[in-house]
Order: sequence, then structure tokens, then C-alpha cells
Amino acid sequence: MDLVGRTAEHTAVRDAVDGAASGPRALLLLGDPGEGRTTLLAAGTERATAAGYLVLAGQGCPAESEQPFAALHQLLRPVLTAVDDLTAHLRDAVLTAFGLAPGVPDPTSLRVAVLTLLGALSARRPVLLVVDDVHLADRDSCAVLGFALRRLSTERLVVLLAARGAVRPSRVDASVPAVVLGPLSEGDAARLLDALPGAPTGRARLDVLRQAAGSPLALVELARAVGGTAAPWVREVFADRLRDLPEDTRRLLVYAAADHDDLATTMAAAGIGDDLTRWAPAEDADLLSIADGRVRFRHPLVRAAAYHGAPAALRARVHRDLADALAATPDRRAWHLAAAAVGPDEDVAAALEGTAALARLHGGVFAAARALERAAECTPDPGERARRYAGAITAADDVGDPAWVRDLHRQVTRLTDDPDVLGVAACGAGRALSLSARQREAFTLLLTGLREQRPRAVGTALALTGALAAVSVQSGLPEHRAPLPDLLARLDRDATGPAAPQVWAVLREDLLAHADPAANAVRIVRSEHAAVHRGLTGAAEVTRLLCLGSVAWLADESDTAVTAFRQALAAPHPQRSTGAVVRCAPALASALIATGRWAEADDLLDEVSVVAAVHRLHHLAADVVALRAELVVLRGGPGARVAPGWPSIELDENRATHARLLRAAGLAALVDGDGETAYRHFRALFAADGTPLHHVLSAHSVADLAAAARLTGDAGHADDTAALIAAERARHGGQPTTRMRLLLRHAEALVGEVERADGPAPLADTERAYRLAVVDPAGEQWPLERACARLHYARWLRRRRRALEARPLLSAALDTFTRLGAVDLADRTRAELRASGAAPDPAPAADPLAELTSQQREIVRLAARGLRNREIAEQLFLSHRTVGSHLHAAYPKLGISGRHQLRDVLGDH
Repeated sequence: MDLVGRTAEHTAVRDAVDGAASGPRALLLLGDPGEGRTTLLAAGTERATAAGYLVLAGQGCPAESEQPFAALHQLLRPVLTAVDDLTAHLRDAVLTAFGLAPGVPDPTSLRVAVLTLLGALSARRPVLLVVDDVHLADRDSCAVLGFALRRLSTERLVVLLAARGAVRPSRVDASVPAVVLGPLSEGDAARLLDALPGAPTGRARLDVLRQAAGSPLALVELARAVGGTAAPWVREVFADRLRDLPEDTRRLLVYAAADHDDLATTMAAAGIGDDLTRWAPAEDADLLSIADGRVRFRHPLVRAAAYHGAPAALRARVHRDLADALAATPDRRAWHLAAAAVGPDEDVAAALEGTAALARLHGGVFAAARALERAAECTPDPGERARRYAGAITAADDVGDPAWVRDLHRQVTRLTDDPDVLGVAACGAGRALSLSARQREAFTLLLTGLREQRPRAVGTALALTGALAAVSVQSGLPEHRAPLPDLLARLDRDATGPAAPQVWAVLREDLLAHADPAANAVRIVRSEHAAVHRGLTGAAEVTRLLCLGSVAWLADESDTAVTAFRQALAAPHPQRSTGAVVRCAPALASALIATGRWAEADDLLDEVSVVAAVHRLHHLAADVVALRAELVVLRGGPGARVAPGWPSIELDENRATHARLLRAAGLAALVDGDGETAYRHFRALFAADGTPLHHVLSAHSVADLAAAARLTGDAGHADDTAALIAAERARHGGQPTTRMRLLLRHAEALVGEVERADGPAPLADTERAYRLAVVDPAGEQWPLERACARLHYARWLRRRRRALEARPLLSAALDTFTRLGAVDLADRTRAELRASGAAPDPAPAADPLAELTSQQREIVRLAARGLRNREIAEQLFLSHRTVGSHLHAAYPKLGISGRHQLRDVLGDH
């Protein structure tokens, strides 16, 4: 838990300790308080101790920072008996420096003595020197250590240093490599928070994540504060520093902590005009900085201590003063009025509701949800309170946090029996349950909302039906699709007047496709007159694009799905929310993989992985695992044969996730040449009677199942697979999707290669199936599937001594595999080309950046040129924290431990 998000830094420490067994190493860890410096030092100490090192540790402290050789004495005190082995003048220099003998130590003799002593100790066994808070260590000790470090060459010694801040202390030698610990990424911060005992949930959890700003210490302490178990020593550390400030400055810090870092507003509310001298004591104590019209606290816990350490009456007064100062900024003013309110107040609630509308207009879905929740809390009337809670559910649903939505849903059901309000609440809660991988609960709640508490508003009934359709795709359960036709028929009757939403026709087509993909999806997406193809305006256009992407994905029109989803997520509109991203991410990622856009799929999965961790979206996190594993296997190379871990969710009611995991595991086994294991995983995508586990995803692996059966050479597997292929052909009817038609032909050809109980398949039938699998130009939409079909057909031709016919197929397949970056498949194709008598081009040199996402590649290139994080952030329009997070994620992929090694790895890139 302690090292969550510190993989690269831990690797650097581990490598330094391990490397000292063959020669001297040194490493400096830099970071703000609570970033994990001491934890990493402890990890290095533990590793060294386990390896039999002699560990000598010291700690800088303010009380000894001016005492000569205090830190050196801490380090060497356990081995002072070894000083007796030094020559007399060197021994006397050490004893004099430590006050154990009279006189003044000779600086040169002392330096040589310490160097000699360390050399003698390391000759017996490796030595680890550890100094925490080295910026507080005395300069004389640091000078001696620096002298020794510059002269060590073969000694088995490692020096680990840690200092506060991001700048190397002047007393640390410039030759010591440094690793800067920045804030944790959003995803890592969420994982650390969830690993804590009694971690908060719902909106409280999101508040902690936002306030902590990636600081591990702040995460721990703020989480404890939410649970009422804040560690007294942490409170006291910051309280002591604040108590040392003048009263006026302490009061000013309460104003700053209560607002949004706006210096002018803070000073106006506090009534101090433009007198900046009041801030000086806090700046001198390094508690905050004043720059560019902003007040920036040095640490999130300083802000928390300044605010929560003030009496309640003072906090209320501060918020009232800030509200008066913000009369021209109604959204911020409303928040301060709410913070000052003691009980329900309709005026405050109405102001907050207006703030929520403004936030939604500018895309601030979290701010909107939080404002509506607080508005509900301030509302005196129960019915109005329920309505505002329901509005908060809609906004929180776009945030994508299931626990928060469920908390709000409980408030609504407690307050009202209005079917429209309950319908809005049920829609958000149903989606939240689905994202939490609880599909059966979600289905029951949504169906109850439609049948027993049927809302009067057509839009609400439509949203409930749409949420139920999404549940049916994720669950894959036939009983969850069964009610859709009747519900759609009822909507047809209800939505025939002016009350029908603008997007009714579009949503209706989307629901038709979900109710019966095989019968409706292809027809809708190929129709020139379908509503999903007619552009709309504003939020309705985003909805149309999401529906078009959904229908196209169900119809196996992967390029159309990618284009529609891309446009929807790129739209400059509030609906480009977390909720929209998570609802289409698995379908978009699978379409990107299928169409060969693997780098874009990487970027999407990186984004979704963070969202899933921050909001605890269980099935989405499992989908990311499966899709990433599939990409790793398809790319091949070292490490590609690792099957994905299986998540702790109920897979029987999350069959879409189950199907993706089975596919990834089957591909891993297939690449490894383990036909039996691959067959077992792919066969699990279908029941014993051939019914698909998932009505959309299972069929996409039918050719892989046939490839596994062919690899085993088992006649029984081939017969069973042939029966499944026939069942799938029947299930898709006379007009299957183009993709399914090609996959079924490919599968038939592969099974035709296996000697079966009733004798071999006619060669003409096998060749015809292969030709039909590769001849249709529409198949280029799925480059990997087309290239695999070409490879298998060419191999079949070559084994029948038709090498000349095989070569063009192999060349085309090799081009595709090389372009995609499918290393193993490209190597196999080159081998087939050589066997066919052709001379393929040599394999290109491995790209050191191949494992990075496109954004990581750009950041790494700029960092290798010497740009700092803030400079990179300005060029790429990112935050410097995002840049730091990407760099730390890239180091392990490049096989390095820090920024200083980038130039050597990248070369001319």
C-alpha cells in the first residue's frame, strides 16, 4: 500500500541497492512532505538488510543543522570501534571531529579518514548509508560525504539521501542522481485511498481525492478526518506551525483556505485592503506562497489545518464576508452563503440550484452535482428537496461515481413517491449499479421504475429504457433483453405528440438495435433515411452521435462506430462528461483494436483506467484489464504471454466483461502455442448447446476458436467447432454483418484443415472458404483479422506446394502485422515467407517508444531534449502534474529509472 504509484521510484532505489554489490551507487530522493521519501528509504533499507548489507543511518534535524559533523557522527557511531584500525593521524582526526579527543580536526585528514573507513567496511560486506532530511544535515558532514562519494570507484557502497522540495540542496554533491517525487496520479491516489482501513465512499471520497491533490500524506490524514480518526500528531504538527504566526496572519489564512486562492477577493473580504505585509509571516514559515494574484498553500494539509482549526463562529463569519465580497460572482457567492447557513434556507437553496445550472453549462458536472446536493440539504420543503436530490443524481451520474449516486438515491426514495422524481432517481441509480457490476439489481430497479412507478414524463421513461438496454448489453443475459420490445412499443404509444423529445427517433432506433442486434442493427446503420444519420443541434447532437456509435458497434460497422464515438467525445459540450466516456469506452476500445488503431486504444484505456480507479467502476476496471491484455498479446514480444488476472466481480451477470477476459486469455494461450488451453477459453464463449455466452462478443472469436481447434489437431474439437460455426451462421440469418461473414468463412477454412471423424473436408471447399475470407475489399476495415486470414490461407497453399500463390498473401500479411506492431505474428509470417522461397525484408529494429502511448511518447521526447515539466506542460496544454505522471509511467516501460537516462535510450528519436 505504501508504495502505490511509486513503481519507478522504487525501481530506482532497488537498482541502486542491488548495484552496490559490484560498485558504489548513490541516489537522492526529492519531494514535498508526505510524498513517500521516507517510505522509499525504508524499502531500500529493508532490501539492503535482507541482502546482508551493513546499514548506517542518519537523520537531519533543525537542532543539529549548525553543529559540525553531527550527521556524520550519527552515521558512523555504530562502527566507531573500526576507527582504531586507522593510522594514528586519521584516527585522531575522526575522534577530534566527534569531540572524543581535544583539538581541532584537520579537514583533509578527516575526509581521507572517512574515505578509508568506508573502503575498509565495504571490503568486508556491502554498506548502505542512509540520510533522511539531508537538507537539514550540517554542511560539514555533507562536505565530508561529498568528498568520499567523488573518490569511490570500486567500493561496495550505496548512499541513499532524501530531502524536502523539488530542488537539490546545495550541500548535496551535484554528481548524485536525483529522483523527484511528484504528486500521485489520480488513479494511483484513488488506489491508495481505497487501500486504507475505513476508506470513505461516495462524494466524501471524491472530496478527499480533490483536496489531497495527489499527496499520499494528505490522502491518509483527510481520510482519517472523514472517519473521525485523524492522527493527533499530524494535526499538531501543522497546528504548531500555525500557532507561531501572528493572530492577524492566522485569521487571514482562514479566509484564504475558505476560498479559491483568489488573492484580491481574500484580502477584500478580510478588510485589509492591499497590505501584503500581513502574509509575510506565513510565507517565511513556508506555509504558502503569493504569486500571480493567487494564494497557494504549500501542502493540502496546511489549508485543511488553517480552516478546520478555526472556531465554527469564525468560519461562518469568514464565509459571510466572502459572500459579500463576491456579490458580482453569484456562483461562488452561493457557496459561501451555504457554508455560513446553519439550517434550511430556500433562498440559499435556490441560489445553489442556479449555480448548478451555470456549472452544467460550462461542463462542470462535479460542481453541478455538488451544488444540487447542497441545495437539497438547504431546502425546507421535502418535495422540493427530493427534486433537487434527483437533479444531483443526474449530474453525479455524469461524474460517473456509483457510490455517490446510490447515496443520493436513498435520499430521494425516503422523501417522495412522485413517479417522475423517482424515475429520474432510478435511472441514475440503475446506471450506478451497472457500473458497480451489479447488473441484476440494476435491471430490477429500472424495470420497477418503468412498470410499477411509471413516470409521466416521456423523457424520463425514455432514459430509463435506455439505461435498461445498456444493462442488457453488459449483462448479456437473455432475460434482460426480453422486456425491451414491449417497453419500446409502450414508448411508441406515449411519444407521439409534441411532448416527444427532439432525439426520440434516434433513441428509438438505438433501442431497436439493442433489443435485437442481429435483426435491426445492420438495417438501421445502412439505411440512408435512419434518424441516427441526421444531424441535430447542441446536446441532442452528442446524444445522436453516441447512439450512432452504439448502433454501428452492434452492427459490426467498426469504422463508423469509431468515428461517431470520437466526434461525440470531442464535442465542446457539457455532455463530454465522465459518464459519457465510461458508457461508450469498452465498445470504442474494442472497435479501435479491431480497426488497428492500437495507440489510440492505449490512450483511451489509460484515461478509462484512471476514471475506473477514481470512481470505483468495477466492471469497467475489469474491461480495461481484458482489453489491455488483448493488446499486449496482439503486439507480441517479451511479456506477451501473460494471461489477464480475473477480477472479483460476478461474471455471470457481467457477460460482456467475461467474454473479453476469455478472449484475452485465449489469445495469450494461442500465441504461446498452447492449443488445448486456447480452445478451452474460446469454447467457454459458447454453452454446450452452442448458445453464445454474449450475444454480440462471443461471435467475434469464432475464427480464433477454429484456429485453436486446428492447432490441437483433435477431430472431436474440430467437429464441435464446425457445429458451433453452423449454429452461428444460422443465428445471424441470411444476411450476417460483413465482419461475421468473413470470420465465419475464415473459421470454416481452418476447421476444414483438420482430419475429422467423417474424413477430411474437400480441398475445394476449404480453399473456397479461404478465398471468400480474403477477397472482399470490405475486410480491410479489420486489418488484423484480414492479415491472419491471409497468413493461414498462405500457409495452407504452401503446404500444398503452391508457394508462388502464397507469397503475395504473406507479403500483404507481413506489411499489416509490421504496421500494427504485431511482433510475433510478423516473425511467423517472415518464417513462412522464407519457407516459400522468398527473401523478406529484415525485421526493423525495435522501437524503444513502442510500448508508450502517443502522449507519453511526445512527453518523453521533450523531456529528453532537456525541457522541464512545466515547459512541456505549456507546449502540450497539460498540467505539470499530468506530465510528471506520464513520465513516471514511461520509465519502467523504457527500462530506466529516471529522467537523466532518457537521452541515452532515445538516441535519434
